[in-house]
Amino acid sequence: MRTGVIAKKVGMTRLFQEDGQHVPVTVLALEDCQVVSVRTAETDGYVAVQLGAGEAKQKNVNKPQREHFAKAQVPLKQRVAEFRVADDAVLEVGATIAASHFVPGQLVDVAGHTQGKGFQGGMKRWGFGGMRATHGVSISHRALGSTGNRQDPGKVFKNKKMAGHMGDRQRTQQNLEIVRTDDERGLIFVKGSVPGAKNSWLMVADAVKVARHADAPYPAGIKGANDAAPVEDEIIAAPAEEEVIDTAAPEAEAPATEQQADAPADEAPAAQPEASDGEQAGSDEKKED
Repeated sequence: MRTGVIAKKVGMTRLFQEDGQHVPVTVLALEDCQVVSVRTAETDGYVAVQLGAGEAKQKNVNKPQREHFAKAQVPLKQRVAEFRVADDAVLEVGATIAASHFVPGQLVDVAGHTQGKGFQGGMKRWGFGGMRATHGVSISHRALGSTGNRQDPGKVFKNKKMAGHMGDRQRTQQNLEIVRTDDERGLIFVKGSVPGAKNSWLMVADAVKVARHADAPYPAGIKGANDAAPVEDEIIAAPAEEEVIDTAAPEAEAPATEQQADAPADEAPAAQPEASDGEQAGSDEKKED
């Protein structure tokens, strides 16, 4: 079981497919979705990762939360949420989740607060038919109608469908399709009814009723994970460059010997030490013989 992400609802648009058909989609943005903390079975009794998204001002964050973010060495976050994960899907603190965490064709569950409608009547809130629009009705065309019985029971039962506040409820829309992802801009394009108003925070996770997509990265799609491979290649190639430098060192001494060989012959040889009188006499006797 992988972690989900915290995304912000940007709005709607449409995408054109290869066959020319257009698909209406909802755009979700990932704003620095980072791992803030990790829950372990030894200390907390369950395994989960705590994610934070958005950028908050310091004046809007209380001191305990500021210390919590400072311990994780991450910026101040607007929204924090936890996602239960498997034991082998725990992420490091500070890791940033990319849009490539999801792949096109994957089904996800999107949870959030629905759009608030305020105080609404029974017809809009519950779909009541209302009363007649012409004969026999005066000023009660959209009235709720009777809400109780007579003297017995003498009250209105709880959970009666009446006028009241509508919307702004926690809802989860299941099995929505991922159409496309933009890893550079951190955008996820989802097909289907996504709850919430614009600029509202949503929780996007793998669908619980469908098996995880085969191409989905596990344990997560981490931002910058693909950039680590070239660094390893450079580290491996570094010793080879040093060996080339070492082998070229003897060759560098060769020009010095050639310069000595090409020295002008006009230069006088080094002065030899003068022979003593005894040595000169011995040499003269050998010449006379």
